[in-house]
Amino acid sequence: MSSSEESIRLAAGDAELTITPANGCRISSLRVGGTELLRQGERYGCFPMVPWCGRIGNGQFRNGGEQHQMPLNSPPHAIHGTGRNTAWSTVRADKSEAVFSYDLAAPWPYSGRVTQIFELTEDGLTLTLGVEASDTSFPAQAGWHPWFQRSLAGGREVEIDFSPGWQEERGDDHLPTGRRITPLPGPWDDCFGMPDGVDVKLTWPEQLELTVKSRAEWVVVYDEQAEAVCVEPQSGPPNGLNTLPRLVTKIDPLEIASTWSWRRL
Repeated sequence: MSSSEESIRLAAGDAELTITPANGCRISSLRVGGTELLRQGERYGCFPMVPWCGRIGNGQFRNGGEQHQMPLNSPPHAIHGTGRNTAWSTVRADKSEAVFSYDLAAPWPYSGRVTQIFELTEDGLTLTLGVEASDTSFPAQAGWHPWFQRSLAGGREVEIDFSPGWQEERGDDHLPTGRRITPLPGPWDDCFGMPDGVDVKLTWPEQLELTVKSRAEWVVVYDEQAEAVCVEPQSGPPNGLNTLPRLVTKIDPLEIASTWSWRRL
């Protein structure tokens, strides 16, 4: 493990992971055998989506009798939570594992703590996110938004393989309508249900195979950009604070984990 004020680097075998706590505790780089797997840039890499995932309709959600308004950072909606815009604190870091946290604060209306754990091995990465409530209970979600490179070092484009149980029908407002439909062919900016857990395989032909898994049931796949594809495991669907709220209490925190495993081809 090496660190600077800007980044912390983990290593295992020929895998190198760089995390930037001050920039939303995102993974800024994942290199395997010297090859970069993630799209580069301060908005990219892989960032945590917390305390919600995807869009909240009109930036509004309710908790019991209280209605709250989040900033419309993707008008007319609020998108991807506040954690990616927050400086996180380093709790612990060694050669191949690191733990970070931040305390929930405005514009999020409830107090609590978010923790993110990275565990790197030579052929995989395990990510864990936890959300705890300090006092008042609140609905929350958590997940990740990785930007995987469409091509590695000029090779052939990545192939996406997964078998979802359903697709959340997307309305003209980009929010799920509430209907579950037979999965449609891409390109996608869509949420899919995988009731046995997220399991999505990315294959860069003749180079690398990477599988994203999680016990969570929802994954957003986004492949409408030329530079990258996104496979986003998350604890609930977009707008889920309103449609499928998961209440976080002092005795029942929210936790989600995802594992990326890879092998050379």
